[in-house]
Amino acid sequence: MKIGVARETKEGERRVALLPAHASILARDGHDVRIGHAAGAGAGATDEAYAAAGAHIVPAAEAWDCELVVKVKEIQPGEVDRVKRGSTLFGYQHLAGEPGMTRALAARGATAIAFELVRGADGGYPLLAPMSAIAGRMAIEAAERILGTVPAEVLVLGAGHAGLAAARAALARGSRVAVLTRSEASRAAAAAQLGPDAACAIATAEAIEHHALRAQAVVGAVFVPGAPTPKLLPRALVRRMKRGAVILDVSIDAGGVAETSRPTTHAAPTFVEEGVIHYCVANIPAADPAASARALGDAALPYVRALAGLGIEAALRASPGLRSGVVLWRGAVSHRGIAEDSGLPYTPVFAPPAP
Repeated sequence: MKIGVARETKEGERRVALLPAHASILARDGHDVRIGHAAGAGAGATDEAYAAAGAHIVPAAEAWDCELVVKVKEIQPGEVDRVKRGSTLFGYQHLAGEPGMTRALAARGATAIAFELVRGADGGYPLLAPMSAIAGRMAIEAAERILGTVPAEVLVLGAGHAGLAAARAALARGSRVAVLTRSEASRAAAAAQLGPDAACAIATAEAIEHHALRAQAVVGAVFVPGAPTPKLLPRALVRRMKRGAVILDVSIDAGGVAETSRPTTHAAPTFVEEGVIHYCVANIPAADPAASARALGDAALPYVRALAGLGIEAALRASPGLRSGVVLWRGAVSHRGIAEDSGLPYTPVFAPPAP
């Protein structure tokens, strides 16, 4: 199969979906691996290294002219016209709350498989987990930089990989940490993993208010598969938080946990709203591109091999976990929430599009 690795165009994004070591395995499998010129430069992977691994270096546009295109971040507005009709896009899609992009990709007849929705045998999210853990850790590092000191009180909303990593990083610095979760099961799991030093509780409105008003740093790390993030920090609450406190909204790709949040970039990572500093960088792990690209490529490679080796449809039929990541199938929206959001009909994977 012809596999393209596109160069990322999102502001500040320096990761690449597959490194030369991953490309080498695919090339040995017999696939035609096409790397967009300088696609790996930000992560320290040169065109020469890819060529030595058996890949072909092509102009940026030609990396899109493949049956399977593997990339890191969601399709950017300037990339839509590069999507080959009928091709398959494998990467973070983040189409929740982006109806215009959903409609644009549907019009291209694209198949889109979302890294963030692929499920593992254990029910987890193996392509989301490594980046979430890095983002959670780096959010606490960002809080320390922004505040100029270790935050004494940290509130973490969510206890997935990002939330737990943020909590661990804050505890390691000596912060007092509260972790609020959606269910008793997730609360108990967080308490078991973090130990007695973290105060783990259910995320009621009262608990959120209690801890948010005391915190120097609030980490938003809530993940609802294929849906916008619930606004757990209304503007009225943000207005009452400590002046100069910081909200680190790791969930910003899906809208963020605060009503006051809006996406920022590594070039301009913060803004102040209601007297509170907001750090809402949508691709936090890009600040550590080499380690992030290695972790992401290691996690994605087995799925890329399956898609390329069996063919797209056969691989999806063989793997319910991989199939769970399909949000568009040949131009039809195959995720109920995204279909409703975009105003397009919901069509199950493999079903023919509605007339």
